[in-house]
Amino acid sequence: MTTLTEALRQGGAYKAGDYDLIVVGAGHAGCEAACAAAGLGLRCVLFDLRLDAVANLPCNPSIGGTAKGQLVREIDALGGQMGKLADECSIQTRMLNRSKGPAVFSPRAQIDRKRYSQKMKEFLEHVDRLDIRQAEITEILTDTEEGHDVVCGAMTRSGAVYGASAVVISSGTYMEARIIMGEVIIQSGPDASFPSVGLSESLRKLGLPIMRFKTGTPVRLNARGVDFSQMEKQDGEDDMPPFSFEYEMLENRPARPQMPCWNLWTTQKTREIIERNLHRSPLFGGTIEGTGPRYCPSIEDKFVKFKDKERHQVFVEPMGEDTCELYLQGMSTSMPEDVQIEMVKSLPGLQNAHIQRSAYAIEYDCIDPTALFPSLETRAVSGLFTAGQINGSSGYEEAAAQGLIAGINAVRYIRGESPFVLDRSEAYIGVLIDDLVTKGTSEPYRMMTSRAEYRLFLRQDNADERLTQYGYDIGLISAERYRRFIRKRDRVAGEIRRLNETHLAPSERLTELIEKLGSTPPTNGISLADLIRRPQIRYSDLEKVDAARPDLEPAVVFSVELSIKYEGYLKLEKERIEKFKALENKALPQNLPYEEIEGLRIEARQKLSRLRPVSIGQASRISGVSPADIAVLMVYLDARKRRGNGR
Repeated sequence: MTTLTEALRQGGAYKAGDYDLIVVGAGHAGCEAACAAAGLGLRCVLFDLRLDAVANLPCNPSIGGTAKGQLVREIDALGGQMGKLADECSIQTRMLNRSKGPAVFSPRAQIDRKRYSQKMKEFLEHVDRLDIRQAEITEILTDTEEGHDVVCGAMTRSGAVYGASAVVISSGTYMEARIIMGEVIIQSGPDASFPSVGLSESLRKLGLPIMRFKTGTPVRLNARGVDFSQMEKQDGEDDMPPFSFEYEMLENRPARPQMPCWNLWTTQKTREIIERNLHRSPLFGGTIEGTGPRYCPSIEDKFVKFKDKERHQVFVEPMGEDTCELYLQGMSTSMPEDVQIEMVKSLPGLQNAHIQRSAYAIEYDCIDPTALFPSLETRAVSGLFTAGQINGSSGYEEAAAQGLIAGINAVRYIRGESPFVLDRSEAYIGVLIDDLVTKGTSEPYRMMTSRAEYRLFLRQDNADERLTQYGYDIGLISAERYRRFIRKRDRVAGEIRRLNETHLAPSERLTELIEKLGSTPPTNGISLADLIRRPQIRYSDLEKVDAARPDLEPAVVFSVELSIKYEGYLKLEKERIEKFKALENKALPQNLPYEEIEGLRIEARQKLSRLRPVSIGQASRISGVSPADIAVLMVYLDARKRRGNGR
């Protein structure tokens, strides 16, 4: 541990300035944290190793997708930046999971990679109270207050010392990073950037548990050598709503470009090349030490683990409007470069393709996220927050969500306010953070719809309904945007009320329409809402018999129709949420002597003592804590309360 005073005594060190908040790393987490904190009035500085790589998209240049699209909509509903930038820089948009029902509809956009980074840098440069600085932070500085470490600043490799009341570390995949391609190992961050050296050791000395993870990226090709006629073309969808609710209600939204993507399948020759060269794979030869993502394995790992599958799908996606570079999603690999060339040429349409950037695996240090409070503040050091891939997660969207929450809570920490924590019933963001800090992760964590117990309620279309009030109360949503949100909410409620109150008498015209839609004509009067509840009938189908229909925006229509069709299921979901909140709101004192509570199993005592859950609900989700342990804990709390009342 090094204090601010001790840092200044070191040779070459000098005081460079004081801020309220220091943010380390200008990836997606760092950008959201810095923008949120500055927007809430703090004087902030955002450090990055290379400012030309702000908000970089080093893997697939896309934002959103299954569950991730929900995260982006939630970030926007709270007042974050990712959704707006994604809308500005998209080159193809699609709504995934349309065949699976609205609970898992997930917006996804292919992004102009270079433009996104440039736009974010330009935005940061105009944020009031925010300075951005190209420098490497190598040490976190702390003081001791009442026997506990408290953050007081950070020091750069050049010896510049910056004082601050709080620090957010969002180091991505840079800490002690190394790139691996076959037999070649290079100390490097993503895209041949410098790695972060020293910061990981500083965190270790502060008592944070360090883990080693691995991820990777595929080759990039030049489109000039690609024969697209051998692939299946995948066009965008013009009816996908924007990520940003701020843009959703605009009447004259500019049309976005829709560049095509393509997909193809690996061949038998691809399999033979991989199997012949497995002995050269660092993944199976022991060179790679970090744990990789289960849900995004390398192509060689797919052929080893899924031997029954003869082929695997590969998506060919553009990197931007002003480049010929293409990305091969599904072909992540750490094979040697000569093997990569063979693999690419074995794919349909790529026999003459030219590789512009080789694929690689990257290993990096991160922390065990169970060392964090749900606010993303570290347990070991007060005022030190972490966000993004340093917390063991994967993905731009997961990082941005954590960055936004860390930035908000850094502000609240400095101001002595209670932390802002979303629970699992309120947002995918709540599921993400609760999973990380309560259960931990043994591999890069990826958000999926199956992780959310209440996904029918946590839809992408109603993220504003769930979270915009929070964003407004916190101070990140403007009064004008809040006014538009209230207007939309009122229009949805008003139309649902009108549809329930409007009844149609039996008529020849109604009978003809209902039979044409494949449903049974009503014999008595029926409300428009009851007609829409029928699976064969959509809101738009009733236009000819609904004379008083108002002119509504597509987003309002979607919410109205879904609310009516799923009314019964949503009611049951809300009942389940109320039961969940009863446990979630039952707070656990942080000084409970778990080791002394009779009836708790040894494993439960140890894990509860280490993780210190903040509620009964969180305690119940800790691996190794059984329902019987929870029952014992609740009996103990009731007895403790009675003893307290007795005094």
